[in-house]
Amino acid sequence: MQEILDEKIKKEHGLDGESLLSQKTLALQVEIAELANETKCFKFWNNKNVSNHKIILEELVNSLYFILSLGIEKKFNDITNIQFKKNDCTITSQFLNLYVDINDFLVCSSKDHYITLFEDFFSLGFSLGYSIEQIQEAYNKSYMDTNYINQPQYS
Repeated sequence: MQEILDEKIKKEHGLDGESLLSQKTLALQVEIAELANETKCFKFWNNKNVSNHKIILEELVNSLYFILSLGIEKKFNDITNIQFKKNDCTITSQFLNLYVDINDFLVCSSKDHYITLFEDFFSLGFSLGYSIEQIQEAYNKSYMDTNYINQPQYS
């Protein structure tokens, strides 16, 4: 599904044949920051509650779009042996670790770095209280939302 969406966006914006690795990497970093902002995990100086689960799940899915898109860009369509597990680190540490993963992938776009990014992303999702099924269902629902698909840009 992500590949179809990526192709539609490339076609609509005249980007066929172009590598968008840098743009997608930056977009992922921004989406991860938006997700962190919604969890408020880093805001030690105030007592604001986290956003509702629906908003956090939407931001999680927005990040997933770019993780999948990066894998497609590098032709990592045959990923197996993913180890989905909950992480015992703090949520803040997991966000920081994702930035390290993104940087590692940018510096050396190997399949191993991609798998680590993918696994750590889902570990964060689990720590935030979501299952693989919930994340997948939200991704599918967001993808099928024709208003989203017809938008000229990612969210």
